[in-house]
Amino acid sequence: MNQPARWTLFGLGLLLFALALVATYRNSTPPEHVRNIPGYQPWEKETLLVAETIPVQDGGRVKPLATYAGFTMLRMYGARSMKLTADEGGEEIRIKPLAWLMDAFFRPQYSIKMPSFRIEDSEILRAIGVTPGERRDRYSYSDIEPGRDRLFELAGSYGEIEANRRNPMEKQIMALASNVQTYEQLLGTFGMARSGLVMDSLGGAEDQPKRADASSVMATAEVIQGVLQRSQAEGTPIPTHVQNLLEQLINGANASKFGMFVFPPGNEGDTKWLSPGERVMNVMQMTTREAEQSIEDIASMEAVARALPESEASFREKLGEFKENVVSRAEARGEYKHVPLEADYYHKNWFLYALVWFLFGTVLTIGMWMTGRTKAGKILAGGVWVTTMLGLVYTIIPIVKRCIIMERPPVGNLYDTIIFIAAAVIIFGALTELLTKRRYALGVLPIAGVMLILLARMFEVGDAKDHMDPLIAVLRSNYWLTTHVISITLGYAGGLVTALLGMVYVLLRGLRLDGGDKELRRSLTRAVYGMVCLTLFLSLVGTVLGGIWANDSWGRFWGWDPKENGALMIVLANLAILHGRLGGFLREWGIHLAAIFMAAIVTFSWWGVNLLGTGLHSYGFAEGGQYIWLLYGLVGIFLLFGFVARALENGSRAEEEPARRLKKAES
Repeated sequence: MNQPARWTLFGLGLLLFALALVATYRNSTPPEHVRNIPGYQPWEKETLLVAETIPVQDGGRVKPLATYAGFTMLRMYGARSMKLTADEGGEEIRIKPLAWLMDAFFRPQYSIKMPSFRIEDSEILRAIGVTPGERRDRYSYSDIEPGRDRLFELAGSYGEIEANRRNPMEKQIMALASNVQTYEQLLGTFGMARSGLVMDSLGGAEDQPKRADASSVMATAEVIQGVLQRSQAEGTPIPTHVQNLLEQLINGANASKFGMFVFPPGNEGDTKWLSPGERVMNVMQMTTREAEQSIEDIASMEAVARALPESEASFREKLGEFKENVVSRAEARGEYKHVPLEADYYHKNWFLYALVWFLFGTVLTIGMWMTGRTKAGKILAGGVWVTTMLGLVYTIIPIVKRCIIMERPPVGNLYDTIIFIAAAVIIFGALTELLTKRRYALGVLPIAGVMLILLARMFEVGDAKDHMDPLIAVLRSNYWLTTHVISITLGYAGGLVTALLGMVYVLLRGLRLDGGDKELRRSLTRAVYGMVCLTLFLSLVGTVLGGIWANDSWGRFWGWDPKENGALMIVLANLAILHGRLGGFLREWGIHLAAIFMAAIVTFSWWGVNLLGTGLHSYGFAEGGQYIWLLYGLVGIFLLFGFVARALENGSRAEEEPARRLKKAES
């Protein structure tokens, strides 16, 4: 087979690999079935624009309501969009997280019919007495409600089992119970505001019961307290109408106590925002210093909820007034400044566009390699540069925005490392290409971008956590996050680029795509050697800085912690490669195969140690094990291919050696 034919087959294989990556991402969540909800009307865009930047406190920080909605829906539903129809066989309606949350707040009659809960195993539903559909499917609150009591009963019993001893089904039942409980709090957030309280008639049986606003009852808290104290002092029963009213108020407050923390405290020294239920209980128990403000807050919620039946325009006006009130108080506390920026950050969907540019670059890369060093190949190479750099820009901009929103350096958790490494790999690879100008580094850049951005999106969906929430106390040091953490993370990126270059060498030489070009091989080897040196420097500096930070925080420089051991493994592996190369033990095949194996060491240090569940550096990252095995598997495939290709090459050379000697003798 001639060289152009090999490049063609290689390009087709690369295209299939890219398609397989996209298919893996799309299949990482259960299939989406369109649910029919008769009479459903989507929210107007103007209404959602008003609602999206309402500030709420969640996860230890103030964020837009749209962000809270996004991660809540992602955790329950497994995606950030849902398809519905208002009529059987009618036009599909796609709703996003904010619309989904608004339905739970203000239109529960629709919300409880939405398939909001992702169920990975249908046996969970059988365990709680509910008839399941497919093995992996989504269900509504109405579907699950018949088994609700049994669900919480099982979750309570499983809660007594140590977390590391629970089987997968027990973990999923506990997760479902937690999601159902959160959803019920969402339904209850505006529950009292929507329906009010029923007052027993004080007259005859023919009198109709009347409704009272919770805010009106709160205004009489002092009077109600007097009635309760008098009944207690006299030993007489609490009047029935007061008892019923209080029971409704307490039930309503409990239903909205843990849902949405939307009210900033009046006292500057208080950091915790308050929920509607807390506002009600604090007033009724007379334990608040801002009773009047609390009553006004609940009254404003009632005004919003009661306006919806009139018209959405009226509702939007009242919602705007509610938002303005909350925003003004948040601004006075200095807690609103990043809310609009964060809402815009999620609106733009930067990483999705970065993925699109990298995919375009991957397609152009295939064409560039298939056409070789022709005029068409040169044009396609320019296209790869442009699309890859655009992908890099669309990766760097959101990283910078995240830094501004979080008010800290870019790396603080596992998700941060993925997107940061994606940008660093592209930058290191681009610098390598500028120094070598052989297009092999250029070709792997968009492919690496696709893989890392897909990994970030898959991890975000699987983890379903807001990764801009504050870090744990030991990590809250911008100095060490800027020096130690970034140095180590750049070392990870350097190690991955080294491995990618090694993979390129193995493919080019193993498939004979390089045409025996020794200069190309030497160029690749020099590039790998340089990247090993860079990775060693960054990893060594980061490890030493980490020891200094550990000594400052924990009182010891080194403790053989798994994360520390992982960093040391990277340093030692790079030293071994350099000494092996200098000592002549690692020639061209050897240094590239060692570089590929480096990817497994980097992956273990970067990701694997967080799955061990031990050590001071395991900051709660217990998910994502399936991704690390994919990376290990890819490394294993390349190593196996490399050893086989090297053996075949040596065998072919041995067969050709007698003929070569004979030809030399004849000449």
